[in-house]
Amino acid sequence: MDIEQRQAELIDHFMKQASNQKGAALGSVVVEATSQPSLFAFSEILAVPNVTELEGTENSVYLDILRLFAHGTWSDYKNNAGRLPPLVPDQVLKLKQLTVLTLAETNKVLPYDQLMQELDVTNVRELEDFLINECMYAGIVRGKLDQLRRCFEVQFAAGRDLRPEQLGSMIQTLSNWLTTSDNLLVSIQEKIKWADTMNELDKKHRKDLEDKVEDVKKSLSLKADVDFRGHEEIYSEPGGVMDYEEDRSRPKRRRHPLS
Repeated sequence: MDIEQRQAELIDHFMKQASNQKGAALGSVVVEATSQPSLFAFSEILAVPNVTELEGTENSVYLDILRLFAHGTWSDYKNNAGRLPPLVPDQVLKLKQLTVLTLAETNKVLPYDQLMQELDVTNVRELEDFLINECMYAGIVRGKLDQLRRCFEVQFAAGRDLRPEQLGSMIQTLSNWLTTSDNLLVSIQEKIKWADTMNELDKKHRKDLEDKVEDVKKSLSLKADVDFRGHEEIYSEPGGVMDYEEDRSRPKRRRHPLS
């Protein structure tokens, strides 16, 4: 089963769980969802009415935790740890994985120093083990570890949930893409039309050339026929050609010497 299909099944499962719980009972659902090793998207769970109703209540911390895992990073948690419940180890691991995805959204070359600071990792060996075992093997990123340059070169990173402020930018990006696609389609159609026109002109040119060649052939054939008939008439006229036998039978005149 691929990652996308597994995620879709998990999202559906936790949405149903959240729809069947209210108030403090949602706490266990949130912890289970944010600890699930194969789940990295939470916006659908955030949209469940029972979850949104936590806003402004004594149980709103569960809503805050879901928002943290949907859009935040490990640094965000540390900065707000005083008002959030403590995380279990699986949640800590998940939030650090999500932090790598956030960093990879804007930079395809991630310096080791930046990663160690953001992930609270103390040495390169620990960092590389985390990137390999917890990120690349999990299928959420692909890339190359460059020990010489001390950086992680990102080739692929799974997307995170869109933050509300990103929606306008995403819509504009898609709108620009659609406009570019429409312009490209018009350009392609114009090129196809031009190619068809040139093809028809080429066909007409070849037809005209073939017709001219045929006319020249006919003209040469007619001229040859006329020349042949002219020679035939010359040789067939009386006296036109002296008969050799007749010439032999005529007495030859003698020449008298001059006195």
